[in-house]
Amino acid sequence: MKIKVMIVDDQVILSEGIRSVLASSDALDVIATAADGKEALDLMEQGQVPDVALLDIRMPNMNGVVTTGEIKKRFPSVKVLILTTFDDSDYILSAINNGACGYLLKDISAPALIDAIKNAYAGDTILPAKIAKKITDAAKMVTSDREIKLRKAFGLSDREVEIAVMIYEGFNNRQIASALNLSDGTARNYISAIYLKLGCDGRADAIAKMKEKLGG
Repeated sequence: MKIKVMIVDDQVILSEGIRSVLASSDALDVIATAADGKEALDLMEQGQVPDVALLDIRMPNMNGVVTTGEIKKRFPSVKVLILTTFDDSDYILSAINNGACGYLLKDISAPALIDAIKNAYAGDTILPAKIAKKITDAAKMVTSDREIKLRKAFGLSDREVEIAVMIYEGFNNRQIASALNLSDGTARNYISAIYLKLGCDGRADAIAKMKEKLGG
């Protein structure tokens, strides 16, 4: 059974180029293309629901960040991959928080693009090294006041503070592991230790307790 793909990009030449690349794979089937997020959602509502949606991040009417949130709200099983350039770092965290499972740089090779779609469908997080560094840097761009408050309130180590902030900002376990170059198991161990120190048993409770201490 082929992986159903939808390409969402306002640049027709790029969209057609991607369709041509994906057509070379026996594992993929491009079921639709759309020029923006609104058209993509309309197509999905009409029954053309893909397994993987490949979204340009900058589009008219509804950009990739907003579209990601809407897709995950209405069609939670759809994997969303964002097409981005190295200069789109302002959008990255927002798209992650809205449910994107990864990013593809627009200079990606054809074989790598095909593999990335297969891996996203399989449940992997797709983060090129450049993007992972952007996420790590963004995660570190928190005020020292916030870090001090968390460290003092819960007795967290430096690494635990870093991960606690990422939990607070909406990262899931896999994204934390990828961004910090940790194994999934190591990330889970850190997160379990944080929950223990916060005296909670889950992510929602942990975020609530941090908000209480941070006053936000």
